[in-house]
This record gives sequence, C-alpha cells and structure tokens, in this order.
Amino acid sequence: MAKKIKDESGNTYVQKKPVYKRVWFWILVVLVLIVGGSALGGNKDNGGKKVSSTSTSSKKESSSSSKVEKAVDKTSDVSSSDDDDYDYDDTTDNSSDDTTASSSDESVSTEYKSALATAKEYSDQQHMSKAELYEQLTSDAGEKFSAEAGQYAIDNLKADYNANALATAKDYQEQQNMSPESIREQLTSDAGEKFTPDEANYAIQHLND
Repeated sequence: MAKKIKDESGNTYVQKKPVYKRVWFWILVVLVLIVGGSALGGNKDNGGKKVSSTSTSSKKESSSSSKVEKAVDKTSDVSSSDDDDYDYDDTTDNSSDDTTASSSDESVSTEYKSALATAKEYSDQQHMSKAELYEQLTSDAGEKFSAEAGQYAIDNLKADYNANALATAKDYQEQQNMSPESIREQLTSDAGEKFTPDEANYAIQHLND
C-alpha cells in the first residue's frame, strides 16, 4: 500500500513507490531481455546459414571441377580410341601387302618351282657351281627344264658358291690326293666344275682350314 505523509502545513499526500519497485517495470525489463535474446539468436542462425551457404558453394565448385575432369577423361578416351582405329588401319594395310605377296608366289608356274627345288638339292648335296647347276637343269642329259625355268632357279637360289667350291676342293684332296694347283684347274675348267676364278681362289686359300 502507498504510504501517507503529512507535511508541515498539515497537508496529506501519498508517497509513491520508486519505479524499480513497481511490478510493471520488471515485466518490461523481462520483455526487453526476451526480445533482445531472440534478436541475438536470429543473428546466430543467419551466421550459421551463411556458413552453410558457403559450404554449399564449395560443394558446387567441387562438383563442377569433377565434371570438368570427367570431360577431360572422356576426351582422352576418344583420342585413344582414334589411335586404336589408326593402328587397325595399319594392320589392314599390312594384310593387303601380304596378300599381294602371296598372289605373286601363286603366279609362279609349277615348272619354275620344281626347277628351283631341284637346284637347291644339287647345291646342298653335290656342291655344284652356278654354271654347272644351270647346265644340269637344262641339258637333255640332265633335268631337261626349260631355259627360262633354269634361269629362274639360278636367279632365286640362295647358295654360297664359295662354300660349294671349298667343299668340292676338299673332296678332290681327300679322295684323289690332288695338289692345290690341280684342284684349282679342276674347279675352274669348262670340262670340270665350272667355278669362277675367285671362288676357286677362296677354296684353295681355305683348303687346310
């Protein structure tokens, strides 16, 4: 209750309570605090949302970077695929070359092939010279191949005529005990082995190896 006070003149008045002792004052203070707290909480939420937004932006940038990397990888795969296709074309070209070579072999007649095979046998087994091989292939007393077939065989035979001359010279030395000069004459004469002088010289030089 309000306190009544009389002054010196006898007047009576009611002494009012200080403001801070009034209930409505504290109610107002509490309301202000509540409103202020709510405002601070809202700012924190906004700050959190900004962080979240920043995080989202980072994720978007990372996603974009990944997409760029994938695009680069796909481009590399396409380039690799193109290289593979180019290699395949090279293989096709080589196959075409092989087919051409095979067709060329098939164009050789049977007579030519037989002449070449016979020449190889004479060279390997009897160590003949080039001239004697040709004569043996084409003569009526020999294999009777045509001149063209005999020449084809001589041109395509892979023979070491120096080695043939040496093998023949050693046969003459071991079986007939001939001197080196007699062997040389036998190797080069038209009635003998028909080797060239150079082939005969090679044979005599290596006779005792």
